[in-house]
Amino acid sequence: MNSSDRVRTQYETDRNLAVRIRFQQTYSVNKQGFSAFIESHYDLEEGMRILELGCGNGSSWPELKKRLPDGCSVILSDFSAGMLDAAKARVGDHPQIAYQVIDAMDIPFEDNSMDVVIANMMLYHVPDLGRVLSEISRVLRPGGIFYCATYGENGIMSWLNGILSGYMPPIAMNTAFTLQNGLAALERCFERVERADYPDSFRITDSGDLADYVLSLTSMADFNALSREELIGLFDSQMTDGAICIPKEYGLFICRKKRSG
Repeated sequence: MNSSDRVRTQYETDRNLAVRIRFQQTYSVNKQGFSAFIESHYDLEEGMRILELGCGNGSSWPELKKRLPDGCSVILSDFSAGMLDAAKARVGDHPQIAYQVIDAMDIPFEDNSMDVVIANMMLYHVPDLGRVLSEISRVLRPGGIFYCATYGENGIMSWLNGILSGYMPPIAMNTAFTLQNGLAALERCFERVERADYPDSFRITDSGDLADYVLSLTSMADFNALSREELIGLFDSQMTDGAICIPKEYGLFICRKKRSG
């Protein structure tokens, strides 16, 4: 199975994503929540046209839709029809929100037609990052804003590699777009790029939940060397004072397209 097939399999429905969202919400030390952190940086104004690429199950929008400025229109999109169905079910009908299946490699909107584009936790999946960023820049109006969240290279996947190293080959982490290398890619397409880091870590008190998190990734990486029960036993051995502490590394890039002239 190639990387594109893995992504499609992983995101046919929101089942695996929902497991990881619950895990993040339950065991993250920073109780602001990463979604709330991201949303706190959004600068939305009346009449803006907003496009989200890779909206997933739309988990942030039930609250965001209550705070949309007057006259804003939002298009929630995903390349997976199943995932978009989950977003529709979660967010529901709203006069300012539309839903559309969109491949970020070929965004079906005119040049300079969007005020804001959002692409959180998805750019590391795209087959051609340069093409996607070029497409985003194309549809943004001059002075428009692009928000894109991602992870760093020193978080939970690095920890898992260390713990599982005696049982399986190292897990190849997807480093196509991370906090470490994302800036350089974005600066080729946008005039100004800022990075905002989210301080956080995990404190996990139930090894079964950590095993379920790992197994939710099985179509993205080769985690099949150990059963759920074996994973639980291994993670139990990492408990100290009733908890497993694991680093997190997440953040947000805020990009502005050059203004005309």
